[in-house]
Amino acid sequence: MQVTILEDKKNKLVFELDGDKHTLPNLLKDELNVDEHVKIAGYNVDHPLVGKPRFILETDGADPRKTLNAAVKRLGKTFEKLHDEFQALKI
Repeated sequence: MQVTILEDKKNKLVFELDGDKHTLPNLLKDELNVDEHVKIAGYNVDHPLVGKPRFILETDGADPRKTLNAAVKRLGKTFEKLHDEFQALKI
C-alpha cells in the first residue's frame, strides 16, 4: 500500500492511500478517532472504481504524523492478536 502526502501542516495531514478502497481506511479512521489529540479523522473516495481514499487528519496541536504512526502501530497489535487467536483455533 502506497501513502502519498498531499498536505502537511502543524496540526493537519492530508494523504492518499493507494491499494485499498474502504477496508483498511475505515479501520484506520476508527483507530485515529480513538486518540484524544484527534479533532477530525475521516476519508472519502472520489470515485468508487478508480478513486483513492483521501484522508484528512486534524489534531489539537499534536504532530499528525506521530499520531498517525501511533494509530498504525495500535492496529498492527490488534491484527497480531487476531492472528494469534485464529492460530489457536487451528483454522
